Amino acid sequence: MTSLNVMFLPLAGVPEMFGNEVVKAVGKNHHIVVFDHDQEIAPQFEGVEVIVDLGGSVGTREMLHAAKSVKLWQVLGMGLDHFDLDYWRLQGMPVAHCPGPLSAIPLGECALMFILMLARRYHEAHELLREGVLHQPPGVELENQTLGIVGFGASGRELAFRAKAFGMKIEVNDVVAPTPEAVEHYGVSFAGGPERLDELLPRVDYLSVHLPLDEKTHHIIDVRRLGLMKKSACLINVARGELVDEEGLVAALSEGRLAGAGLDVFGQEPLPVDSPLLDFPNVVLLPHVSGSTDGTARRRAALAAENCDRVAAGLEPLHRVA
Repeated sequence: MTSLNVMFLPLAGVPEMFGNEVVKAVGKNHHIVVFDHDQEIAPQFEGVEVIVDLGGSVGTREMLHAAKSVKLWQVLGMGLDHFDLDYWRLQGMPVAHCPGPLSAIPLGECALMFILMLARRYHEAHELLREGVLHQPPGVELENQTLGIVGFGASGRELAFRAKAFGMKIEVNDVVAPTPEAVEHYGVSFAGGPERLDELLPRVDYLSVHLPLDEKTHHIIDVRRLGLMKKSACLINVARGELVDEEGLVAALSEGRLAGAGLDVFGQEPLPVDSPLLDFPNVVLLPHVSGSTDGTARRRAALAAENCDRVAAGLEPLHRVA
């Protein structure tokens, strides 16, 4: 196998394990270097044949124009809403990404964690513990609670698989109807297309959103749809912040029209320190870490390494999007 020259584009603030796993996996068969943001761009790109771009958030047009010898731009992430894909296409640069299954397990786990924390009123319980209060507040069992999953792709299915074990009723909404086998495996009691989303919302106790962000899904959970949910319901989002109208969510929480929320993603990231979301006792927040696990890092690095091998062998890269 021909050894390629590969460059990894790191992103400040992202755990080093992602870069370490890429260097380890790709470095088995290829020569890999890490881009230095303090050095000039063009000289670093000379002779580079594959770019591994962490999250698609690092690459710039200046980098693209310097990438004269690059045969593949590998985005080390799934969502491309932060990546200028149309421009890369216009320049004829092949692009591949990491599909949802590579990070689906931790997203499903995190969504279920939010559900459990909200059901047990974690923040309230923690404060009462500090005050020396025992036996309060009472929680809500998940068995027979209805979980609505909007977007029944990889992470939605991982959540359903875990929620089924807790005895929850699973209802899903997706553009693709699940097969009879999937319905049985994941315990789905209702499946409808986007036109039936409004029908689903009034029934759920927990609503978890698992969609990519695009023009059609931007604010898909808007003020009107938040108003269709029960006052006792909770909203979960581990996908993209702008799937939800954040101002509308804050208003619904403030006015008691929603029981709680578990959020790992936000309309503005990082979340502003003065965000009212930080002050709700019935809201559980994480700083966009649901997919940041050792398993995700290993699986994505393995895909990047495989695509490097495929480029070296003259084969089409896996999961190409441009």
